[in-house]
Amino acid sequence: MTPQQRIRLARRHAGLSQAELGAVVGVQRSAVGHWESAQGKFPNVAHLREVALATGVQFEWLATGRGRMNLSQDTAMDSVAAADALLIDDPLELRLIAAFREAPARARVPLVEIAEQLAQSRTGRSRALGKARGGA
Repeated sequence: MTPQQRIRLARRHAGLSQAELGAVVGVQRSAVGHWESAQGKFPNVAHLREVALATGVQFEWLATGRGRMNLSQDTAMDSVAAADALLIDDPLELRLIAAFREAPARARVPLVEIAEQLAQSRTGRSRALGKARGGA
């Protein structure tokens, strides 16, 4: 399998369009198209790393074709930077984080927005009513 085919497979496996992957990586859709075309350019290491993270595949597999395509749970947890690691004891919070991590990349923003809206709402009151009465 060529590097271009591995990039396309990883993108499709993650359920991303070329435009969505480009947005996550920080490049134009056309750059992703070039990476996937038979005579296309290979992305630089930084972009390849972002592709691997965005699609949930192992960097080594994406870059060389060696190893497994998908990250094992241990590898996924080991790849989290210490500054980004969260220590969570609440089982409900763990479920929320797990649901976010398992969601396709394109569903993550709406998922967070729904959670934020629910967190801001008050039981039985709309935000506008609370503001009208001098609430937050």
